[in-house]
Amino acid sequence: MIRALVQSAFQTGYLSVESEGLLHQMLATRIYQPEDVAALKRLCDAVRVGLVKREASSNISMEFLAQK
Repeated sequence: MIRALVQSAFQTGYLSVESEGLLHQMLATRIYQPEDVAALKRLCDAVRVGLVKREASSNISMEFLAQK
């Protein structure tokens, strides 16, 4: 599911607050695969350079994702 959320963000150009929350929940369970972590890193990079826009206003959330 992580990769599906990341793919959706790339397709739409936006990472919704809901999707970001789901990503946090899935990471908190610590049940994910190396491919999921790679997808998250690509998403964080895309947000950082402006290819994907975040609906959330705080950078704290993406910092958490980038640490995985």
